[in-house]
Amino acid sequence: MSTEQTKEQNKAIVRRAIAALSRGDMEGFLADAADDFILAVMGSALPPIQGKEKALKGLRNALVARLENGGAIAMTIENLIADGDFVAEQARGVARTKDGKDYNNTYCRVWRITDGKVRAMQEYLDTELVRSCLLS
Repeated sequence: MSTEQTKEQNKAIVRRAIAALSRGDMEGFLADAADDFILAVMGSALPPIQGKEKALKGLRNALVARLENGGAIAMTIENLIADGDFVAEQARGVARTKDGKDYNNTYCRVWRITDGKVRAMQEYLDTELVRSCLLS
């Protein structure tokens, strides 16, 4: 497969994941994740999570349990930039917590994808908003 084909394949994986997150489908969000997937969120509020199953549990606890519509965050991808095994994604998300707070965040995620599998994702976002809406 050419480098350009790999970049487009990796972007497609990210698009599918974000579409699933928009539906509240956490399994779909991590459908292409490797079993040893690593999820890291900036800041100190959440330690890195290693393992696909642990990441799914964490997403269910943070999003499905606390957000309306089954944890769905209406996501809009603003930019996707692929280079080698990495895809940088800039996006905006809109959601509401079950207790009526707006959870509208901006994201930059750096995905590492090899051989069609998501190996890691580093997420940059408003950690104070996460703390006030999802961790309190």
